[in-house]
Amino acid sequence: MGWFVYILRCADDTLYTGITTDLKRRLHEHNHETLGARYTRARRPLALVYSEEATNRSAASKREYAIKKLSRLQKEQLIRSTAV
Repeated sequence: MGWFVYILRCADDTLYTGITTDLKRRLHEHNHETLGARYTRARRPLALVYSEEATNRSAASKREYAIKKLSRLQKEQLIRSTAV
């Protein structure tokens, strides 16, 4: 089972970073279910703007942490460097 690190752009133009094994399902949960993160529930609709595959959950979590530590500008550069 592959893992993904992803960034969502919220309706208020903030960015949310997370991990999942199924990008399509997770985006649906964030946009339409109560299973989405509390942060994103109040900021719908959300758009997937970046994703990358990780070898396992540990690697995905470490990359998620690294991305969350980036500045807004650095995250925007990361998003621009790779189209989803």
